[in-house]
Amino acid sequence: MKLKVNGIEDASIKIALNIFRAQSLVKRKLNESKFISELRDERGDVPGWVLVVLMTTGLVTAIWTIASPRLSAILKNSLDSMNGIR
Repeated sequence: MKLKVNGIEDASIKIALNIFRAQSLVKRKLNESKFISELRDERGDVPGWVLVVLMTTGLVTAIWTIASPRLSAILKNSLDSMNGIR
């Protein structure tokens, strides 16, 4: 004996529920894989930022090494001129 709900057989309801469950599982797995792939993409940016920081540090160090004597002279002259004002 098959049950009928509003003219639909019990087997049809079971099939529809199984399809719904399968769709829900697939959607959940897709969302999880998107989340994991986005995490992996974020990790890929770290070496780029490290490279930018290292290059910036290198440039500042090189410029500072070259300009240090001249900057020191400018600072010394300005401080000496300030002492002359008093």
